[in-house]
Amino acid sequence: MNMAEKKENPMRRIRIEKVVVNIGVGEPGERLEKAETLLKRLTGANVVRTRAKKKIPKWGVRPGLQIGVKVTLRGEKAEEFLRKALEAVDNKIKESSFDEFGNFSFGIPEYINIPGVKYDPKIGIFGMDVSVALERPGFRVRRRKVRRAPVGKNHLITKDEAIAFVKEKFGVEVI
Repeated sequence: MNMAEKKENPMRRIRIEKVVVNIGVGEPGERLEKAETLLKRLTGANVVRTRAKKKIPKWGVRPGLQIGVKVTLRGEKAEEFLRKALEAVDNKIKESSFDEFGNFSFGIPEYINIPGVKYDPKIGIFGMDVSVALERPGFRVRRRKVRRAPVGKNHLITKDEAIAFVKEKFGVEVI
């Protein structure tokens, strides 16, 4: 068997581990509930409220106060939402949005930029942050309960590999 007939190693394939969509409101109350309804409508998944960790007296924020909402998507739902979210930013991501482990994040200024979503006057306008974690098969070793271990240096995803993956899979332009 020559090199052209050899198949790609399935353990080296990059895949999406999860997509986290976050809306930081900064205050509890009606706006937080509106953001929660919006995220639920956009993703169709259960929404979790996030709490403040620091005290910021000028803004009236104290530890434990619910100030945002987030949702974690995995599998097909994650990929489907990511395609829509990338269209909202014209399929362009800054190179600085990628970290050294191949994960990336970007912001959507207004939810009405997402294709197929119409403005709802009851909700208002909200922006959101989308964070994407990439992984390879075998990354489970760092999360499992028994005999946890670090992922080997050669198996980690680099920034360049992540950029190549996003360009190929989603047709994104990295600027």
